Amino acid sequence: MHPKKERKMELRQLKYFVKVAELLSFSEASRQLNITQSTISQQIKQLEDELQVSLLIRTSHGVTVSDMGKAFLPQAKRTLREAESCIDRIHDVQQLGVGELNIGTTPTFTPLLRETVQQFMRRYPGVIVHIFCYPMETLMSMLDKQEIDLALSYKSTSAYPNIESHILFDNQLAVIVDESHPLTQHSSLRLSDLEKYPMALPAKGMQARNAFDRIIDGKDYRFNICFEINEVNLLMDVVRGTRLVTLLSEATAKRMAGVVAIPLDQQGTNMEGSFHVKRDVYRKNATKEFLRMLCENRPYGLAMMNLL
Repeated sequence: MHPKKERKMELRQLKYFVKVAELLSFSEASRQLNITQSTISQQIKQLEDELQVSLLIRTSHGVTVSDMGKAFLPQAKRTLREAESCIDRIHDVQQLGVGELNIGTTPTFTPLLRETVQQFMRRYPGVIVHIFCYPMETLMSMLDKQEIDLALSYKSTSAYPNIESHILFDNQLAVIVDESHPLTQHSSLRLSDLEKYPMALPAKGMQARNAFDRIIDGKDYRFNICFEINEVNLLMDVVRGTRLVTLLSEATAKRMAGVVAIPLDQQGTNMEGSFHVKRDVYRKNATKEFLRMLCENRPYGLAMMNLL
């Protein structure tokens, strides 16, 4: 038997190939990686010689990914992620002196993060915090691909087999109005009480809107919806000082000035605050520390579960 040939491919070769395969351009890859185009071309050619296949098809019109390249690309990306994970572990040993923390959040959850994010950045100035604000489905996809370390949202009604979810705190969908609104005289409200007031609602697809739509599904309400938006802070600005009514989680409005949250006397208003992580993967110390601080801050005025 012939001895198995030693493979000499390097991470930088994989990195260059992945970048060109994603951009379909040597020149743009060169610009983004801040290295010469000839260096990228030479390194990818060495990788192809090592594998004895053509990963890219080069023509006078540009570059495309070959069938072999398409088959190799997912493994190359996975190898780079695993290498990055090794680097993250080394950074963790340095007691969060350096590193990155990638947090995904749904729009309606963002107001609850400000205090914890500020505290985390003061305590660990060497850790770069990236916040990604997207709908739930997008966050779960990013988490599954390990593009983010942690996702924060209200509990989803969908199941994600590769994602591990935990309840942070109990919460309810509530009616949110200006502090001078006539509805503040009520200790609780039915949805029928809202029919005579103009409504400004979170946009379809946002978690509070999804909860609202589930409650009213199949029922004959006549709401006057005159404004919709997918940005919570601007929604609150619109509601303040007007007779507009909106619906958000009680926790979202709890710490916002000038508005009052009134409980809904309806079934199906539960909106538990939750965090989500990829199942069975290494969890950064930065992720654990951020969750610990989030639980300790208790900015919601609600009882949090003991998770850490």
